[in-house]
Formats: sequence, structure tokens, C-alpha cells
Amino acid sequence: MSSRTKRMKKTSWGARERAGMSFLIVVAFFAVFGLIILTEVLMIDDRGRAGSIIVRHGSSGGRFGESVPDYDDVKDDYLDDTGIFVRETKYGGTAVKNMLKNQKDLKNSIGISVLTDSAEPRNPPVVPWGQMLPSKIEQTLPRFPADMKPTDGSWEIVNGTRYKFFVFSAFYDRRDGKLVRVIGATKTRGPEKVWCRFWYQTGVNSTKYRSASVMARVKIIRENWNLKYSACFILCPIRGPYPEIPHAVSVVSKIRAAPGNVLMLRNTDNDPDFTNRTFSNIPNSIGVCVKPLHFNYDQALYLLEFLELNNLLGVSHFTFYNHTIGPKASCVLQHYVNGDLPQHIAPYEDASPGRARNSSSLDTSDALYHTPITKYNEDNTAQLKPKITVNILPWNLRMRSQKEIRTEGLFASLNDCLYRSMYRYSHVALIDLDEFIIPHHNDTLIDLITWLSKRINNRNTGAYSFQNAFFYLQFADDELMYTASDRQAHLRAALTTQRKTRRRSKLHPQKQRSKYICKPEAVIEAGNHFVWEFCPGRGSLNVPADAAILHHYRVCEFGGDDCIKTPSVVDRTAHRYSKRLLDRVGTVYNYLKETCSLPDIPRAPTKPPPTRKKELKIRIPLKPESDKRITEISKPQTNAISNGALTQQSVTVPVEVPSLTERA
Repeated sequence: MSSRTKRMKKTSWGARERAGMSFLIVVAFFAVFGLIILTEVLMIDDRGRAGSIIVRHGSSGGRFGESVPDYDDVKDDYLDDTGIFVRETKYGGTAVKNMLKNQKDLKNSIGISVLTDSAEPRNPPVVPWGQMLPSKIEQTLPRFPADMKPTDGSWEIVNGTRYKFFVFSAFYDRRDGKLVRVIGATKTRGPEKVWCRFWYQTGVNSTKYRSASVMARVKIIRENWNLKYSACFILCPIRGPYPEIPHAVSVVSKIRAAPGNVLMLRNTDNDPDFTNRTFSNIPNSIGVCVKPLHFNYDQALYLLEFLELNNLLGVSHFTFYNHTIGPKASCVLQHYVNGDLPQHIAPYEDASPGRARNSSSLDTSDALYHTPITKYNEDNTAQLKPKITVNILPWNLRMRSQKEIRTEGLFASLNDCLYRSMYRYSHVALIDLDEFIIPHHNDTLIDLITWLSKRINNRNTGAYSFQNAFFYLQFADDELMYTASDRQAHLRAALTTQRKTRRRSKLHPQKQRSKYICKPEAVIEAGNHFVWEFCPGRGSLNVPADAAILHHYRVCEFGGDDCIKTPSVVDRTAHRYSKRLLDRVGTVYNYLKETCSLPDIPRAPTKPPPTRKKELKIRIPLKPESDKRITEISKPQTNAISNGALTQQSVTVPVEVPSLTERA
């Protein structure tokens, strides 16, 4: 055999060996990957499958002793191999498993085993989800806590859970049978089982209550970013011996323990606002829901702009949630809540335009303003300022934002506002403070919806979705800000919707950054950019961009200033409201300036920011003198070249570099 043949065989053997090794590596990779997936599946803490809890006599701790448990240092309870969550009982863990496995209807219903008496057999009855406890057992449960008053719109703890579990509000939902829907926040995967204890007053204005208990179902609200905790619904059907609607409800994890929360049930049947109104005859009005205010939000002037422009668009009520808010913004909102606002429009006026424009000094003496003069209608009657109602709810959710739960638990607030507004307003807009839904052919949003209904069959429409348009704050200010000479030029230049008119040309597609106006009674679960779940037969209507779009005023979403390089257009649609907006904002600003310590309105710019010039030094490489002869005439700018080495000539070239606002 020749040496060449030996080399070829050796090479072929080496190639096969490498191929085999690669195959083994691939197989090992997939084996490890499969093992990881299998481990994840087996170790999921999902106690939602046919869970059962053995309930014992006696409380396992006082209500106050468990009011603030240490969730990071909690002892594990017993979890059997079927995923059933049980606590230690007198029968022992093995006996409990056998009892649960012997239940015939375990696969068809979610049940809780209730131990009523030690003399009863070892197969206690199973209470399926939605079924009331027998009255005999109910009579042995803890009574209504006399030292607690029912709350509404406040985060309360659910005692005795292994993980954080809070509840905020409770609503009577009449749309699909009789149901109590509680807004809460708990573990995203495998939420713990809880009970609903209904409290019924024994008489008008009575302080004594009778109770009925039902096993609840926890439904996680979507859009949780797969974080540990999420907003949720606790669903409690009203059945059994007391079919009437309860006065309050408590959510408990241990049926024998004293409740740690009592939520007032919001029931429109007992609301005086609905005395002369039917649920099919809802007033044609719009409310706005805003996610929790955080990071000590204190932009008072922008808050005034948001309230008054939306009021011009037809919004009559606003619901806010106060996580952390600054003193100036808090003062402004409190005046709206109390209705302590001027009744007539008395517009804000700048200093004399001639003096303000011709003066280059920033002396504060030039910032004196004229005394506001009340505006009058054509019939010589004073212009009344439309009434705006505002509701602010505290938002003290004890979960770490973006680490444990998404953005201060905003989906709990959005759905709370949805159910809080149901039957009170015909439509609700779920938007942020930097967003405005601006119609193109109509003056108000109600007019827009009416206009759409005449062109599109909206009988089954439950929501109207609007495409998003970014008005980046890094874009240059509108050129009208530099030429305006009216008496409100300073105020106009201070309002974002009047100053920023350049937007990104391309709109986002529906369900991406879009926002919507919905009919609350047609929605079951509200999301941030679209509705997650409608009532049967309802859906969303995508509003054409030529009818209305969402104006979104914000900085570049990915940081930096590269967003201003995207194609853009000038959109002055919001300027249709300029005169009325300036009058209303100016009226409230003058009224609250001293009371709320609002800052002075800054001066309007008289010209665009100047173009800054920067000198760039460009180094030009020169060839050695030995390669090319250079005459004395052709090298007036060259440096002396010695030893035939390569040199460079520095040439200073002035280059105009536009400022940040001009690069648009």
C-alpha cells in the first residue's frame, strides 16, 4: 500500500471521527435541553388542577398576627404528588391523598374538602367551585369583624397565603348571571385557592351581618410579562340560600380564619345616581382611565393641558390612581376633585407682545401679566367653564414594579376603572397622560363615534381602536411658535400639543401602541393597547387613520435622538382647539398659580435655535518627495518633508452642524 493511500485513509478516518463527534455533541445538547424543559414542567407550582384544602376547626392565627406576613421566609406547606395542595390534618397526609383520589367528580370540578366534625367519616364532602357552603358549616365560621369597616379602592391583604395576595375592589357583575368580581393581584403561575365570604345586612343600616361562603376562582389578567405576580380577577358566583346581592365581601384563604379584608360591593342597584336611569339608557358621555401616577409626577401645566384638551374633546370624567405624585400636580388634581375652580372663563394674557418681543433682557419686571378679563358670549353672557369631575384613588400596592409586577400593576387599575365606569358613561378611553385621541373631521369624540355609526354598522362594536402616531419631543418646535404675536404667545409655546406638530410619517399598526375607546358593558377584560376579552358577540372596530389617530407625545422610545431621522410630516390637527384650549388652561392657571405655587410661564422663543458652527480638522496624507516631484508653486501649503518619510497636512474646514431641534 502506497504512502498516498495511507494518507487518504487516515484523512477519511479523521473526517468520520469528527462527524461522529459533532453528532454526539448535537445529541447531548438536545438531551440537556429536553431535560431542562421536563424539569420546568414537573416543578411548576400549579395548584390550579383540582386542588383541595382540608379545613379545620379553629383559626390558625389572628387576623392582625398575619396582616403583614414575611413572604420571602415562609415555610412550605404540603404538596402531594398529584399537585394537590393540602395542609396537615388529623388524618395525615397519606389519608388526605387517598380521600382526594376517591372523589368521583374530582376530574370534573374544582373542589375543596371541608372537615366539619371529628365524628364525621373520613370522606368529607367536596364543595365545587361556585357552590355555597352548607348552612350548618356556615354557622360555625367566624363572624363579621366588628372592628373593620368595608373599604373600596384600597389595597387590602389576604391572610394566610404562601405568596403575596392583595385585593382592591369588588363589583357586582350582572351580565352573565349573578357574579361578584374582585380586582386583585397575586402569583402569576399557580395562584392559590381562596374563598369569598359574602356579608348580608340583617336590616337597614344594621351593623349585624349574616354570611354565606363560596369557593372562588382566580383568573389571571393577561399582559404580565411573565413576572412573578400579576393583576387578577377573583370570581365569586352568587348562589345558594341567599340569592340576593351581598353588601360586602371578604376574600380568605383559610375558611376558618378571621377575614383580613372587607370590601364594599359596588352595586349600581343601590346607587342613587341610577335612581331614574335604566342600564339600556346610559348617558352619552365619555370617561378617561389613566394608569397609576408614579415617580412623583409633578408636571402641573401639562396636567392642566391634558384635562382641558380632553374636556374639549368631550370627556367629562377622569379616574386617576395615585402611586406617588408631586405637590403641584396633587394640588391641581385636588382642586378638580373638590370642584374648586372658576365658573367663568377668564383667559390668561402674556405681557405686552411688543415689549416682550423687542426686549432682549430677561428682567422679571417684563413678566407682569394683565388682569384676567371674563370672556362673554355673543348674547353678552359670561362664558361658563364646563364642569370636569375627577376621582383619585390611592395605589399603595406592595409589589416591586417591573421586578415583581408590571408597571405598578397597571392592569388592575385599568380594569378597576373599567368596572367602576360601567353603566355610568357610555364610553371609556384608556389612555396615558402623554396621549390624545384627535379626530380629523369632528370636534368631539362623541361626534366621531356618531359619525362612524352612520357609515359603519357598529351594532356589535365594543371598542374603537386608534393607530398610534409618535410626536417625538426631540423634533423641532413648530415654526409658528417663533412668529406668533398674540397676547397668549408665551402660554401657547408652553403647551406640548401646540408646540410639537411634527410626527413620524408611518403609523403603528393596530394593536401595536394603539389605544382605544370602549363600551364598558361590552368588555370583560381590558388590556393596555387593546381589549383582551369581549362579551359574546362584541368586537373591536379599527378606526381609519383619516378619521382619527392617537397623538403620542414622548421622547425617542429607544433612547438617544436617532428617532428624529425617521421620515416625518407636520400635523397641526390639534391647533383646531388652540383658542379654546388657551382660554381654559389660562383660566385655571391664573386661578391656581398662587394657591398651588405653579411656576411662571416661560417666554416664547423669538427665533429658532442658532446653527452652531464647528471646525473639523481633516488630515490629508502626502506622498514622499522621491515618488513625485513637487514644484515650489504647487506646494504653498505643504510642510517640509525630510528623509523621504510620509507626512500629513492638517487643513481646517468650517462645517455647519445644525442644533438638535433643527436636525429634524
